[in-house]
Amino acid sequence: MKAIIHVGLKPGVLDPQGRAIARSLSDLGFNEVQQARQGKVIELDLSGEDIALAESRVKEMCEKLLANTVIESYLIEIED
Repeated sequence: MKAIIHVGLKPGVLDPQGRAIARSLSDLGFNEVQQARQGKVIELDLSGEDIALAESRVKEMCEKLLANTVIESYLIEIED
């Protein structure tokens, strides 16, 4: 089974990389971009077949290592 974790900055947290992306896109002529937020995606291949247990374990991984929960939020997807 696979876990896909989307990690991004919480609303209100300054995102200098996102601002640079939006500014660069505008400079390239993509004027419809008003704002950009930069994040990361982490894919984990997991053993086992218990989806509820996998989700619980991945949440624990996020809380301990994969996300800085003070400034970042995360979303977990589990695929069979």
